[in-house]
Amino acid sequence: MSRADRIAALKTAANERILVLDGSWGVMIQRRELSEAEFRGARFADHPVQMKGNNDILCLTRPDVIADLHDQYFAAGADISETNTFSATTIAQEDYALSPQDVYDLNLEGARIARAVADEWTAKEPHKPRFVAGAIGPLNKMLSMSSDVNDPGARLVTFDQVYEAYRQQVRALNEGGVDLYLIETITDTLNCKAAIKAILDLADEGLEPLPIWISGTIVDRSGRTLSGQTAEAFWHSVRHAKPFAVGFNCALGGELMRPFIAELARVADTLVAAYPNAGLPNAMGQYDEQPHETAHFIEEWAKSGLVNIVGGCCGTTPEHIRHVAEEVAGVTPRAIPERPTAMRLSGLEPFELVA
Repeated sequence: MSRADRIAALKTAANERILVLDGSWGVMIQRRELSEAEFRGARFADHPVQMKGNNDILCLTRPDVIADLHDQYFAAGADISETNTFSATTIAQEDYALSPQDVYDLNLEGARIARAVADEWTAKEPHKPRFVAGAIGPLNKMLSMSSDVNDPGARLVTFDQVYEAYRQQVRALNEGGVDLYLIETITDTLNCKAAIKAILDLADEGLEPLPIWISGTIVDRSGRTLSGQTAEAFWHSVRHAKPFAVGFNCALGGELMRPFIAELARVADTLVAAYPNAGLPNAMGQYDEQPHETAHFIEEWAKSGLVNIVGGCCGTTPEHIRHVAEEVAGVTPRAIPERPTAMRLSGLEPFELVA
């Protein structure tokens, strides 16, 4: 199946049913209790910086582990699995002293691993094709907020640097065979806009265009992203990209995330996606919400007509995804609303002027 055929199949599937994304990668990798030597592999055996904890590097050093996790999530009922490239930019990987070539290879191999497993599942179950989302995560440096409390204008990176980092990642993911891009866990909308620009510019330059899924993060009950935007303002800031889907993930569990998903469902004239954490972390940083509990919240969203794509974030396992997939099976996906023509702007708050 060509990539064009896969994208067409993805859009068809999204019209017919609620799609299911995979769950947490971090929790599953932690359960492997891999050693420093396993993180390093032969390629980084003499690397000067500790590698343990750099989960993305496993695409190069333990591809068997990454392939197995894709396999587990597809077996649990996921339609879409993310590449293991959440922190695979030159900026984020500076903490591990990786070279630009290392980072490119990491994204390329992460996409290839996911592609191979997805194709195996599609061959086994052609009635339920599997898809690969190229994971483009947040950076450890923000464009919208100062890095120095005493200097509001201080920044650790420029827009051009963030743009170039995302541009490299996007190119490698595309070459590796992903079906769509997932800009996720967005805390800073300006960083996100740099990623969007990188994607759109590369398409203008001849790189095969792919659907874009944009997923922000509401950090607490205030209903705002870390850079201060409300759900509707966030949507106004990114809607120019004409994304395949928009939504929220991480930070909150299903119970607390619901009002913000409902707000996006009201205003977004595209698919709405949501993948919450397994509740809030306990005092030890662990997630106690059981698979049936997470699925219960998501089932209610689905039956209320709020979502088109669901899945899990921090603390969720293949068992969580299995329960979610079972609960949304057969539920009609959210109908995309027709929105009146208007001028829509945003700062921290949305502004709409209807003609």
